Amino acid sequence: MKKAFISITYIGLVLILACLFSALTAEADSIIITNPIIHTSLEALIGGIIDFIFTVGLVVTPLMIIIAGIFFVTAAGNPAQVEKARGIILYTLIGLFIILLAKGLITFLRQYLGVP
Repeated sequence: MKKAFISITYIGLVLILACLFSALTAEADSIIITNPIIHTSLEALIGGIIDFIFTVGLVVTPLMIIIAGIFFVTAAGNPAQVEKARGIILYTLIGLFIILLAKGLITFLRQYLGVP
């Protein structure tokens, strides 16, 4: 467990350093650090994060349903595996419902409050 944590920490550190060094561009006598965040306001940044989570949720949902289908097909009469597949489908659909509800609630509140 401790080795895995140390390995993940080292990988994260290498990725962070790679991002920092790739952001540096050398010109004549100065070093310019470019901003990797394309959003100019906090509202736009939060909107980008919400859109990213929404997109990931929409991509993961069909994958989880396919995995549950594989559990159903390979169950061969094993009731524990059938229940596991049903649980995967149930929790996947609940998660999709929550993601859609959250996105819809944000859109509704923006329109209701008149926020652009």
